[in-house]
Formats: sequence, structure tokens, C-alpha cells
Amino acid sequence: MLLSLVVPVYKEEKNIPEYLRRIRPILSGVTEDYEIIFSLDPSPDRTEDVILEERARDERIKLLKFSRRFGQPMASLAGLSYSQGDAVIVMDVDLQDPPELIEQMVAKWREGYDVILPQRRQRTGEPWIKKLVAETGYKVINKIADVKIPPNTGDFRLMSRRVVEEVVRLKESHGFLRGMVAVVGFKQCLIPFDRTARFAGETNYNRFFGSLRIGFNGIFCFSTYALTLSTQLGFLLAAASIGIALLYLAMKLAGFPFPVGNPTIVILTLLMGGIQLISIGILGEYIGRIYEEVRARPKFIVDRAEGVGQRRAARD
Repeated sequence: MLLSLVVPVYKEEKNIPEYLRRIRPILSGVTEDYEIIFSLDPSPDRTEDVILEERARDERIKLLKFSRRFGQPMASLAGLSYSQGDAVIVMDVDLQDPPELIEQMVAKWREGYDVILPQRRQRTGEPWIKKLVAETGYKVINKIADVKIPPNTGDFRLMSRRVVEEVVRLKESHGFLRGMVAVVGFKQCLIPFDRTARFAGETNYNRFFGSLRIGFNGIFCFSTYALTLSTQLGFLLAAASIGIALLYLAMKLAGFPFPVGNPTIVILTLLMGGIQLISIGILGEYIGRIYEEVRARPKFIVDRAEGVGQRRAARD
């Protein structure tokens, strides 16, 4: 069987040699027939040169370089589109996704599972606020989303060929892989693990909040609950306003003296204005994503391809 590894990279020149040193013996123990596809956003460092140097020694190492920076989600989708493996693993190069799990993942795939998801038990090296944001984000997404995404799972996963083909066939342009795989479905299982700190370099996401855009894609691209929530808030405020009006009427009939410049008016005005702006912002998030889908721009543009086969066309 052919095993494909899709590795999105950006400014990772220090991690690639150690990553390959650790992963080669593991892959050789699983199968001799494998490919490692580095999906490269153009980097200001020597990441591309390091990949090409490694490729000169091993043709199973392959390169996709994009015409500009498209971001990690699109880099992962591009690697999936060009992969040829019977099973495909998406993982990071910083060794926070431990290569040692690959043997267990392949074993589960051979048992008949189509999607194998490593699930983080611990997130070493991350500040508490980032852990809190991640935990809260997963809870919110799973509370409101149309599909269930297992908590504490990233893009690190193994997918069978039929899952990869269905994911690539999806027309959505946001690239939220966790949600797209959940939409596709098929038989899944979890493998718990402890996530370690990066081997070298700095993360390309915000140290404290991660990628909020990816999180928002999980909320807005897989649920319309936020629109329903803004409507519910509108009805709630309207009911509260009627209640306050009736209360004021009763107090007026009872002869209660109202102070000049009643502060309640200011509070209600600010509250209603804030709710209106929040609702407009929610609408803007959905409209912006609709606009992105309608434009139907390419999800990625490949500038250089070294060793990869012809891109697999998505079936209609």
C-alpha cells in the first residue's frame, strides 16, 4: 500500500531535518511505499532549499510551492488533492504531532477505520489562555454545529482514499478540515496522546488565541445558530422594552416621581445599540463567507511542483 504524508510548512527550516530523521524509520516499519508531500507557503527563510536538498537524497520527498501564501488550511487541501496514497496522513512538521503515532494510526486503518483522529490529552508549552480558548471553542462548535467535531483534535489525522476524494470534492473554500471530514463521515476512531512543545522555531499562529479565523469558520460555516441567536436576542430585548414600558406606566399612574434624565434610557439605548451592532456583525460574517464562495476563486495556485503526480480531479 502507498502511504501519503501531507505536511503544510511555512518558515520551518529548522524543523524539517529533525522531522525527517524521526519519521523515516517509523514509515519504513509500516511500509516502504510512501511519499512525503511538503505543501509550502512561500517562506522568507530557507525552508524551500532544505526541502529540495532532502529531495535530492530521497525522491519520496516531494514539494508543492504556492504562488503566494494561502495559509495552512489551503496548503493541507492542496496536499490532499495531489496525494496518491491509499491512506493519507495530514500532520505538522514541528513534531507536536508525534510521528510515533503513525504505526497505531495505520493499524487502525487496516482494521477498517476510514478516519483516525489523534486526540490531545495534554497541550504542553501552550499558555493557559490558549488552552481555555481552544476548549471553549470546541464546546461552542459542538453545541451549535450541524456536525460533531471531536474535541481536542486538530488537522493531524489519517484518512482513507475514499475520504480524501470526498473531502477534495467539497466546494467549500474555507478549508476547515476538521469540519469537512466530519461532514463526509465514514467510520472513525480516536487515539489519545499527549502533545509536546514545538521542536524549534515559533508558531505562525497567535501564541495566546491561536487562529481565531479558523475557529470562526468552524462556527459560521457549519451552523446558522448565530443568526437564530441574534433573532432571539432581538425578541428578548423587545419583550424587555415592553415590560419596562408597562412598569413605567404603572409607576406613573401611582404618582412615582421620575428623576430628570432617567439613566435607564441611556442604559437601554446603549444595550440595544450594542445588540444591533453584534447582529450586524454576525450577518457580516455569513455574508462575507457567501461572497467568498460565490467568487469561486482557486483555493490555491501551485507555482512549483517537484515529484508530485497529476492532481486528482474532483468528481462532479
